[in-house]
Amino acid sequence: MQKIYVKLKEFPRRYDIKIGKNLLDDCGNWTKNCLHAAPAKIVLISNTKVFGIYGEAVRKSLEAQGFEVFVWLMKDGEKYKNFRVLECALEFICEKKIKRTDTIVALGGGVVGDLAGFAAAIYLRGIAFLQIPTTFLAMIDSSVGGKTGVNTESGKNLIGAFHQPSGVLIDVNTLQTLPRRELTAGFCEAVKQGAIANRKLFNQTAEFLKNFPLNRFKKYFSDKNFLTSLENLLAAQIAFKAEIVMQDEREDVGRTDAKSRKILNFGHTVGHALEKATDYKIFKHGEAVGYGILVAGEIGINTGVFDENEFNLLRDALHSVGKLPETRNINLQRVFEAFSFDKKTIGNSLQWILLEEIGKPKIFRNKDIPKPVIERALKKILQK
Repeated sequence: MQKIYVKLKEFPRRYDIKIGKNLLDDCGNWTKNCLHAAPAKIVLISNTKVFGIYGEAVRKSLEAQGFEVFVWLMKDGEKYKNFRVLECALEFICEKKIKRTDTIVALGGGVVGDLAGFAAAIYLRGIAFLQIPTTFLAMIDSSVGGKTGVNTESGKNLIGAFHQPSGVLIDVNTLQTLPRRELTAGFCEAVKQGAIANRKLFNQTAEFLKNFPLNRFKKYFSDKNFLTSLENLLAAQIAFKAEIVMQDEREDVGRTDAKSRKILNFGHTVGHALEKATDYKIFKHGEAVGYGILVAGEIGINTGVFDENEFNLLRDALHSVGKLPETRNINLQRVFEAFSFDKKTIGNSLQWILLEEIGKPKIFRNKDIPKPVIERALKKILQK
């Protein structure tokens, strides 16, 4: 078992991220330790698929520690991370007369975590919130850092709040039941973080994918070397994300240095636009980010800031995660329109995260990148 500590500056407190095997059975005791309070009510938010596999074990563990547990389930998918579903969750929370001393627990992937966290952020102006992520992407990304929110017709995650969890519990065994596409999506995000972090994390991620191909992922769980490598990779990925969050918790709009939280948006400018342009129906989030990484790499080459040999390493790592959804029939004009109102826009200029080399991200203003360069990159990557 490994622990990573997140120490926040703006609100001087700390929470732990716990990583290991067979942790769900003792999640009740973990919850009590995170909250530092007597057992009270818990609203357990999940989706029907995840709860059907792990929900009863989590509920029994919580109830064994004296918590009164109420379960609310949402449908699975990015398109359900919206105001209407959020309102239903909040109505349920109100009906159960949840107080400031009570807690919301998210059990599931990034959609569940984002929506449950946002509900916790705005109910009674903020109550305690715990994350139990069950997808690789949620483990290394959305469960860490306190960003919560919902999607709207105008764009992805435009409505939300910063609301840090009181703890994150990662049981690697939950990855055994992930569909292949969820693994692909998660490892796209892992490649992204390695690319902006440093050569060591990038190589560790690429080496893991080489040694343990995702098409055999579930078969490796009886292999101790695999489990050790998996825990080490998760810990390294999470430690990088936590380091960025700790020194730029709320993504300071004035920062443009290489440690700004904005660098985590590498691949997301195009990724979010693809999701919006296809009404959140075609891509898993990580899959869209995978295409966004390739487009950003192509833009970097065409503007002379990124070496083609470096791009080949990046592309090879992404190819090893598996096939991404078909994009040749996507309307590129809709993708361009989705750029027009993006949460990465500062002042009047959208900001792009490009690489000068692996481990060396740089922030560029949209007006500094010729529009034809962006168009050529989109066409080459999405319509080849």
